[in-house]
Amino acid sequence: MAKNLPLLCVLLLSIFSLNSIVEARIRHYRWEVKYEFKSQDCFRKLVITINGRTPGPSIRAQQGDTVIVDLKNSLLTENVAIHWHGIRQIGTPWADGTEGVTQCPILPGDTFRYMFVVDRAGTYMYHAHYGMQREAGLYGSLRVALPDGEVEPFTYDHDRSIILNDWYHKSAYEQAAGLSSVPFVWVGDPQSLLIQGRGRFNCSTPGIEAGKCNATNPECSPYVLTVVPGKTYRLRIGSLTALAALSFEIEGHNMTVVEADGHYVEPFIVKNLFIYSGETYSVLITANQDPSRNYWAVSKMVSRNNSVPTGLAIFNYYPNHPKRSPPTVPPSGPFWGAIEPRVNQSLAIKSHPNYIHPVPQTSDRVIILLNTQNRINGSVKWSINNVSFSLPHTPYLISLKHDLLHTFEQTPPPDVINGYQTYDINTVAPNVNATSSNSLYRLKFNTTVDIILQNANTLNVNNSETHPWHLHGHDFWVVGYGSGKFNVSEDPKRYNLVDPIMKNTVPVHPYGWTALRFVADNPGVWAFHCHIESHFFMGMGAVFEEGIEKVTKLPSSIMGCGDTKRFIRP
Repeated sequence: MAKNLPLLCVLLLSIFSLNSIVEARIRHYRWEVKYEFKSQDCFRKLVITINGRTPGPSIRAQQGDTVIVDLKNSLLTENVAIHWHGIRQIGTPWADGTEGVTQCPILPGDTFRYMFVVDRAGTYMYHAHYGMQREAGLYGSLRVALPDGEVEPFTYDHDRSIILNDWYHKSAYEQAAGLSSVPFVWVGDPQSLLIQGRGRFNCSTPGIEAGKCNATNPECSPYVLTVVPGKTYRLRIGSLTALAALSFEIEGHNMTVVEADGHYVEPFIVKNLFIYSGETYSVLITANQDPSRNYWAVSKMVSRNNSVPTGLAIFNYYPNHPKRSPPTVPPSGPFWGAIEPRVNQSLAIKSHPNYIHPVPQTSDRVIILLNTQNRINGSVKWSINNVSFSLPHTPYLISLKHDLLHTFEQTPPPDVINGYQTYDINTVAPNVNATSSNSLYRLKFNTTVDIILQNANTLNVNNSETHPWHLHGHDFWVVGYGSGKFNVSEDPKRYNLVDPIMKNTVPVHPYGWTALRFVADNPGVWAFHCHIESHFFMGMGAVFEEGIEKVTKLPSSIMGCGDTKRFIRP
């Protein structure tokens, strides 16, 4: 027996290794990013595709799997980076895909490897995180299933993913130039709303160049979701709008909300789902209506007064023809300016009672981020605490790990604005001038941090906007919402510390506040910003550093820009 021990050990090791491979797979994708002409809403324009597609290929994995994406940049004259939205990147902060924060951009002609573990089941997305490329079509779905043998707290027959988007005809470059110019040129409302990459622009609109718009192009035929009568469907709905807050509904059907940003919620029923850029939800819908006809699926822009046509898709009852239009007028949806129902939905989202992540009952640090619109040398900016954020040329992760502290400002941004107690959020500030900075917040590792997002009036009288804020590298507990100005001594007494939902993206409603809590336990450098493309471009963001000394050796592939050029050998 002793003679056979080495062989037995080898066999046992082989069996163990085989089981590990079975349990945690490698999902390998090879993508090429390039510009192509597409007609998403019947209007022909250049869009960014992945392997010829927009939305890009869906990633499907299982909890614990390693995802590898080899990304070739064939944009010819443009850099690129991709963020894996909702993936916490535990142990791989350099794979977060945030240009200027965790990596240098991928240069034209280069191939970059993203490799990370998907550590939690749920509904996620990916999208460009360089400039304003996301709105050019570079995005897609990322779905993570539970490990074998585990079950979810709800049942369904089929599983589908849908991404909602808005669509501009001007390029991201034209928009960025306008946002940076003096006088300021706002991007305006989108021309259409897309459901899974398809929308419909009115080609008869005056001023459209001949040949630019073709209403019969099959690329802009409505997206079709085919269902079998009597079956229940899980719809994984994500929003990656550049600007629009949306209401989504399916004519004549109720939806049961069961998941938000990868976390199970206490189920609740809605007729229409309000969804903000960066959010994901799972809803259950049963095909229990008259099966002899099709129904409309409708996406409508809310929160801003607008004339954007509703996005339409077809909820197709098999065996009706998928292109058969419903016999009814599409639902008109909620009034765009109704804030109360949107706040009520936010308040309704609580953790499923069997899946509560215990929330720390106290925090070690409170940071109040006053969302303001300002001016700097004539340029219009978005700011927090009167500081408009800008990205450095050398990514923070590399600067901090390699002690290149001269590459960004060392004076940290304020935890609260001077004069917060007397600041009137309901009027245009008497002094709208702000400063610009690329400094960051340094958080003590493993401490509990409260962030209060406080909304205020913009530069326009009687105007406050909805801002969806997204935190990289973390989920946070949403412990409270409120209207008006946050009261530091009273409002925390009303926090939900029993069953708050965990999310990675959350709205702050007009003239209101949102309180979130998280533990700074993920070594790295993480962006926190408004997920509206133009707002982040205009400075509505921040960066948190935590446990940088615990980050392992950085891969050389993320270097090559700014002061990191010294680390690249010719």
